[in-house]
Amino acid sequence: MNSALNQHVLVLNRLWQAVNVCTTRRALTLLFQGHAQAVLSEADGSFRTFSFDQWRDLSRQAPHEDSVRTISFRIRVPRIILLLIYDRLPKKEVKFTRHNIFERDKNTCQYCGRVFERSDLNLDHVIPRDRGGPTTWENIVCSCVECNTQKANRTPAEAGLHLIRKPKRPKWRPFVQINFSLHRHDSWKHFIDLAYWNVELGEDAG
Repeated sequence: MNSALNQHVLVLNRLWQAVNVCTTRRALTLLFQGHAQAVLSEADGSFRTFSFDQWRDLSRQAPHEDSVRTISFRIRVPRIILLLIYDRLPKKEVKFTRHNIFERDKNTCQYCGRVFERSDLNLDHVIPRDRGGPTTWENIVCSCVECNTQKANRTPAEAGLHLIRKPKRPKWRPFVQINFSLHRHDSWKHFIDLAYWNVELGEDAG
């Protein structure tokens, strides 16, 4: 039962946007308190919502192997819940990390445009550090060993290199990255894909 209570449940705000992932325990609490509804995908691709009482009735009528047993009844583990009042998206900055720089640049050398394994990419200061170049989103790019060696301690122009796109601070929603790193259920795909494709990117992101 403990493992069932700790399974991952996708949380949607009342605009049906993915905003978080919580445990079954938290999801059932929100359902019971009337703050959320369970979401179930239908065969035709539509979605139905259920209050706690409706979800308990469904659990009784259509037993499911992923259920939690209480003293008096069994209730299905919801895969998705819809918050009834929360309509915001998390206001979080994307952390300035190596992982997120690779994500932003899509594991692509920003000078030659080729895709590499992360282990074969360096993080390059476009304006070299000893020229006053800062370690910021706007001055760090992925570069392959060959381009990095050619550039050395020079600006791209001095080394005869050209950036394929101007580096910018990414504007994706961090929760999308979190969700992708977890074990996901098939029923999440619609909402994760929507979240992925609808996030605001830089104007020249391709």
